[in-house]
Amino acid sequence: MPSPLEAVTTYFHAKDENRPFLMGQAFAEDIRLEMIVKTEAISFPGSADGLAEVEEVLVRRIATDFENVYTFGLALPTEAHRRHFPCHWLVAMSARNGGAVRVGSGRYDWYFSADAPGLVEKLVITIDVMQVLPADELGRVMSWVGRLPYPWCTPGEVVAGMPRIEALTPVERYLKEARPIPPEN
Repeated sequence: MPSPLEAVTTYFHAKDENRPFLMGQAFAEDIRLEMIVKTEAISFPGSADGLAEVEEVLVRRIATDFENVYTFGLALPTEAHRRHFPCHWLVAMSARNGGAVRVGSGRYDWYFSADAPGLVEKLVITIDVMQVLPADELGRVMSWVGRLPYPWCTPGEVVAGMPRIEALTPVERYLKEARPIPPEN
């Protein structure tokens, strides 16, 4: 029975390291994924049902299209988050085709099962901002995210080391406005 911290950390490793077999250690078999995409810079299906579909969308598809993937949770779950853990996130990655760099932020809403304690039964991923940078910015972006404590850090840690690249301004603004999100009762 994983804790919320263990389940979400396992998800980050599964997605970022292209290890779909780990998803079963974080998600219930009947997991429901909802995607809210508020940008044209990336596309995902609006939903997926069941572990196999979620593995396909969040691990295999990302690994097919992207490399150098780093995802960070920007708050740690506590005992208050046994049923619902909302948090902001940051992702940085590069396209396998052409090398364009994507950096984005948004919100996760993790809902944990009462029937399979510790496993995620529903995940809502909101992509609020996603910026596309040219491939020649890969070194600067990866140097920055590679120095962050993986996979958990604060918005302040992210912003403190952020390279001064104009295209990152919307991400920086989002992170500066990010506040802790209380769980649903």
